[in-house]
Amino acid sequence: MAIGIDPLVDFACKKLLGSPEHPAITLHFLNAILQRVPQITDVEILNPIIEREFEEDKYAILDVRARDAFGNRFNIEIQRTLPTALRERLTYYAATQLVEQLGAGEGYEALRPSIGICILDAVVFKRVEDLHLEFRLMNEKHRLTLTDHLKIHLLELPKYVPPEHNEVVSDPIEQWCYFFLRADELTAGEIVRNLRDPVFLEATEVLEMIARDPEQRSLYEARLKAERDARAKFDYARQEGLQEGRQEGRREGREEGEAVGEVRGKVKILRDLLHETLPTDTELQSYTLEQLAHVELSFQLRIRERG
Repeated sequence: MAIGIDPLVDFACKKLLGSPEHPAITLHFLNAILQRVPQITDVEILNPIIEREFEEDKYAILDVRARDAFGNRFNIEIQRTLPTALRERLTYYAATQLVEQLGAGEGYEALRPSIGICILDAVVFKRVEDLHLEFRLMNEKHRLTLTDHLKIHLLELPKYVPPEHNEVVSDPIEQWCYFFLRADELTAGEIVRNLRDPVFLEATEVLEMIARDPEQRSLYEARLKAERDARAKFDYARQEGLQEGRQEGRREGREEGEAVGEVRGKVKILRDLLHETLPTDTELQSYTLEQLAHVELSFQLRIRERG
């Protein structure tokens, strides 16, 4: 029987990558993403899941914050959709994690690298085949790196094509893509047969634990429902926004009319999720695309901070 637990549901993902009880899973994932020598051999989870708090806030965003033995900081998050300001969000999170390190009187030399990792069930860079992309501060003309203290990794899951005949997957990044995309529909035996690294046996056991334990299963199902409800609201807002944008585009003769309407619809949904009344619908009508994107980002950050 298939496990039936989707590791891309953020509750399950945090159980996998953000549990102090399973550091080997987090280590394997980080080393797969970073692809560097020496590899990380120790990791500390800075925000382990607190189920009581999670249960009280179904809109909390369950990212994973960690620190390795070298002092490097990591922020791992799951995105099931493609927010308008995703690139800005990821930059903000990584930069914030960098700034938070310094205490009173400490010098900049005390800073350790801040690395953001986004597991994305969507595609940002459609013209690039690579499913794993790394970004850093560097000079493009001379290929000079300014600093390694700020990096962002994107893992665009839809670009991964699983093997057709249940072949063994050996590349570490492809192993994680396979696990994220297929684990819920496979049996435990099928997973460990195709992913031979012992860490995936442990990861499979975590999913099985969620499936067996009534309390864990209840929290997972609640989170899954909240994600589906939120996605349905965003889809509705997107369609309403597109229709509104087409009307604006026809009235104003601008190609960006549809984009304005789409983002305005997302802002309205986020505003309602936060139980805010401002900006009003009338005020939003006068906002430019840039202003709407700024409001959307600020609302997203506020929702994230509630987690």
